[in-house]
Amino acid sequence: MHAMQYELTLPADYDMNIIRARATGKGPVLDDFPGLGLKAYLMRERGVDGSPVNQYGPFYLWNTPEGMNSFLWGPGFQGLVDDFGRPEVRHWTCLSYEEGVAAGSPARVAVRGRQSVPEGVRLSEVMAGAVREAERLASLDGAVCAAAVVDPRHWELVHFSLWDHDAPKVPGEVFQVLYVNTPERDRIPRGRQW
Repeated sequence: MHAMQYELTLPADYDMNIIRARATGKGPVLDDFPGLGLKAYLMRERGVDGSPVNQYGPFYLWNTPEGMNSFLWGPGFQGLVDDFGRPEVRHWTCLSYEEGVAAGSPARVAVRGRQSVPEGVRLSEVMAGAVREAERLASLDGAVCAAAVVDPRHWELVHFSLWDHDAPKVPGEVFQVLYVNTPERDRIPRGRQW
């Protein structure tokens, strides 16, 4: 499984209702997209939940590389490129995915916690710790789901979680959830991915 995210940082005076309308208007197009486990349409608004910027930053969990590639080379992503320019697309390999205690609830907030994997550590221990953290996040009140992912090129570890309430008490950048697609969420492998 692969995770993917791109971010569009927008001007400080940008009307973020344009992003809200885009997400809710175009979101249903991916409700049945093959290979897509989950897509969360995310937004940070300057001055809200500590955000210093206006930003659109959807996050994806892909069950298949074919699904991810079909999206990236298809009309949906090209439409975003046509409207905003081509963003850098970050992607990670998945370490763990867990359904949360509030898995049936609609997600309202997402949190992305990032950390570097330092030199000189035992990688197996760091990755096992990331799996345990995803389990812990998923067990917290209001957790819809949690994933731990890693970029082994830049050695960045990311914990991504969705919540059914505002501003959970977990470290990281807080995003508003505008829409969620879950066409193959039931096929996302649970637990440790190796």
